[in-house]
Amino acid sequence: MFRGATTISLDSKGRLAIPAKYRNALSIDCEGKMVCTIDIKQPCLLLYPLPEWQIIEKKLTQLSSMNPAERRLQRLLLGHADDCEMDKNGRLLLSAPLRQHAGLDKKLMLVGQLNKFEIWDEAAWHDQIAQDMDVERDGEFILNERLEDFSL
Repeated sequence: MFRGATTISLDSKGRLAIPAKYRNALSIDCEGKMVCTIDIKQPCLLLYPLPEWQIIEKKLTQLSSMNPAERRLQRLLLGHADDCEMDKNGRLLLSAPLRQHAGLDKKLMLVGQLNKFEIWDEAAWHDQIAQDMDVERDGEFILNERLEDFSL
């Protein structure tokens, strides 16, 4: 399970180092094999351990390529999906198209989302968090049925 937000750096070759606290679990759970794709709603990337991605991929293969909306989702997620493997130093290489999609610069945020990570440009992450907090403070946050029963 991945949680927390960590500032990391992108090197000149487009590699990021997975924080040490996640490396052992990723080495055991997926032998460091991961898949990175775009988030279709946010300017970030989604990084899945291979077994978690295979669940998503199975769902995507069950969609109809004849339905325009379903085909669009397949095209966006599968078309941008890139296999990534941690090297012995815990680094992953992100492809140029993925880096460009998310507007990644040198400083990144690796954000745990339980079964996956989000990868954000640091400035975009801080902007998004500020927007999310403003929506909550201003009372614009509309609770759906599942959130109404959610308690901390």
